[in-house]
Amino acid sequence: MTDKYNDEIIEEENQDTDDQTDDYEPEKFCTLCHRSERQAGKMIDLPNNIHICPDCMQRSFDSMNTQMQSGNFNYGDLFNMPNISMIDLSSFQNQMGQQPKPKKKKSEKKAPVLDLKKIPAPHKIKATLDEYVIGQEHAKKVMSVAVYNHYKRVATDTMDEIAIEKSNMLMIGPTGCGKTYLVKTLAKLLDVPLAIADATSLTEAGYIGDDIESVVSKLLAAADNDVEKAEHGIIFIDEIDKIAKKKNTNQRDVSGEAVQQGMLKLLEGSDVEVPIGANSKNAMVPLTTVNTRNILFICGGAFPDLENIIKERLNKQASIGFYADLKDKYDDDPNLLEKVTVDDLRNFGMIPEFIGRLPIIFTMNGLTEDMMVQILREPRNAILKQYQKLLALDEVKLEFEEDALRAIAAKAMEKHTGARALRAILEEYMLDIMYEIPKDDNIGEVVITRGYIEGNGGPKILLRGQEVPLLESGK
Repeated sequence: MTDKYNDEIIEEENQDTDDQTDDYEPEKFCTLCHRSERQAGKMIDLPNNIHICPDCMQRSFDSMNTQMQSGNFNYGDLFNMPNISMIDLSSFQNQMGQQPKPKKKKSEKKAPVLDLKKIPAPHKIKATLDEYVIGQEHAKKVMSVAVYNHYKRVATDTMDEIAIEKSNMLMIGPTGCGKTYLVKTLAKLLDVPLAIADATSLTEAGYIGDDIESVVSKLLAAADNDVEKAEHGIIFIDEIDKIAKKKNTNQRDVSGEAVQQGMLKLLEGSDVEVPIGANSKNAMVPLTTVNTRNILFICGGAFPDLENIIKERLNKQASIGFYADLKDKYDDDPNLLEKVTVDDLRNFGMIPEFIGRLPIIFTMNGLTEDMMVQILREPRNAILKQYQKLLALDEVKLEFEEDALRAIAAKAMEKHTGARALRAILEEYMLDIMYEIPKDDNIGEVVITRGYIEGNGGPKILLRGQEVPLLESGK
């Protein structure tokens, strides 16, 4: 008996100490079922010192839902409940295990992404492009003005006051004339993120291939996943002529007209959900929203056979009589692409809605032999300068005679691949020279002659003041 009596005393003392640690908080009872907190669980606190257990609260919600479904629910009953005022939903949610939302910090004024004073004027943009790209004066002028106006629109942020439309561009030119090179130089000058996409891999949503939004994903990756920076970037879509409508087909055109229709909102400006760090959407990749309203889109393509469409339109004027045009009148016209119209692009396979979202349409001229010679030696990173730098690392000087440059340009014109042919020809003729020079440390200078290019001789070598042929004729 004594031990039992002592245990009861110890229990009471422990309860007293527990009550002291709880600061003598009274036990809560449910207002509806009168059960204690120990029996019903943690109470939900309401105003006017009212406590409701989770079971009663759930029964109340179930009853309200039943009445609402039957149509007998009266919203006035919520205000006529005795001794109960309106429920504090925020405290209720917090007690049900939801973490309170952090208070939003006052938005700090961020520095503008673009400073209008730092944007170069059109003549300065063109002067920089002149250092890298030979010819194409009209194209460089159009791009300089369009880019300057676009970034003025973005920097001043006056789109709401006066709605200035975007200056999306469509450049048309033969292969190897410098379309992609112009855009790369432009993005480097403006120091903005640039994404170069290929339209040939794009397909309609749901088909194998890249979705339309993948071009925005590439821009976001180029901006280091900075959404604000990406929203002021440039997207260059190359080979845009490959998404033209397929003619004489009864099948679904998933890589042609469907892609053009999918790009309409993208060009105009819309919120696009793109994956971060990936090109395709899946459940394991987080998504972010990018607004394309201030993204400058530049589309480029060679548009093969477009000249034939232009010739057909120009030759429709008269075909019989003394004043009839000759059918081959425009065959040798080097500036035939400059006569392109919107109707010609529609006949090629571009839908009118797509063309309408590219308001600036300009063409680039094909390269002439004189332009090929200039491309070889005049740009800041000209092809000849690259080879001279390579041989300078071996302490050898490389020179090209003027006639040799003309011969290289003539061979490049025969390939019909533009400036890309120059590199291919030089690789062919410089192979043996680059192989032989490291053998002899006494070689001081190499001169490329016309005879070597045409296969009638070899290059000239200067060995400590002596001129000897390095290679035999014809090799």
